[in-house]
Amino acid sequence: MSPFNFPDSELEALLGDDAPWGDATTWGLGIGEQPGRMEFRARHAQVVCCSEEAARMAELRGLRLVEGPVPTGTVVEPGTLLLACDGRATDLHRVWKPAQTLMEYAAGVATATAALVAAARQGNPDVAVACTRKHVPGAKSLGVKAIMAGGAAPHRLGISDTLLVFAEHRSFLGDIMPAEAVARLHRCWPERQVVVEVADEDEAWIWMQAGADVIQLEKCTPEQVGRVVVRARELSPAPLVAAAGGVNAANATAYAAAGARVLVSSAPYQGAPKDVAVRLYAY
Repeated sequence: MSPFNFPDSELEALLGDDAPWGDATTWGLGIGEQPGRMEFRARHAQVVCCSEEAARMAELRGLRLVEGPVPTGTVVEPGTLLLACDGRATDLHRVWKPAQTLMEYAAGVATATAALVAAARQGNPDVAVACTRKHVPGAKSLGVKAIMAGGAAPHRLGISDTLLVFAEHRSFLGDIMPAEAVARLHRCWPERQVVVEVADEDEAWIWMQAGADVIQLEKCTPEQVGRVVVRARELSPAPLVAAAGGVNAANATAYAAAGARVLVSSAPYQGAPKDVAVRLYAY
C-alpha cells in the first residue's frame, strides 16, 4: 500500500515544467488528435514507487487507465507492466517523460532502501532503519515516499517535528548543564523524545546520564556502538541507541548486530534510478 500520494498541485507542477506551452513536435506534425496507448514497463528488477502519481498524471491530462498501476512497494521483475493508458497523442506525449522519470528516480531510492533494510535485518530482525532529510532539494515528497516504499521510516520530516540536540545547539548552552538542557526540552515538549547526537563514547555517557531518551552516535564504529549499548543498560530506563553517519548496506549488518536499535542513513538517496521502458503506439 502506498504510504501517501502526491497532491495534484505537485503533479501539475511536474507536468507544467515539461510542457508549459504544449508539445511543439506533436502540434507541428499535426498528430495530436490521433488515439493511442502508452505502456510503462520495468526494465530492471526494482521496488516500484510513484506509480500512483504516474497514473494520476495521466488522469489529469484526460487519459484513461487501462492497466495498473502496480502499487508502490511492489517488488517486480524486468518486463513487468506497471501502467497502461489510452488517449490522444498530444496528451500521451505530455505525460510520458514526467511520469517515466518520476517512477525511475523513486524506484531507485526505494530499491536502495530495501537493500539497506535487508542488510540491517541480517544483524537484527527487529532493527529500524530511518532515513534523514538529506533528500534532493525540492524532491521531499519523492524522497519520503520512496524510503517508506523500501521499508524505512523518515528520521525527521523537518526540524519542527522532532527534538534532536546537535553539537551546534550545545555550543550555545553556555553554563547550562546537560541534565538541565534535557529537562528544559522535556518540560517544553513532554510528549516528545529528546535525541542527542554525540561523537564518542564519553559524550554518550554524559548525555545518557542527563536523561536523553535516544543517543545518536555519529560516525562511530560498530564496536563503539556496541560498548555504548552495554553501558546504556546500566540505566533505567535504558536510552535507545541509534547509529548514524556513513551507515549503508555494506555495514548495516554490523551496526545492527552491535545493538543499535535504529540505523540512521541518507545512503538510499544516492540509489541509481531504475529504468522504466515506455512504449507509445497509435491504434
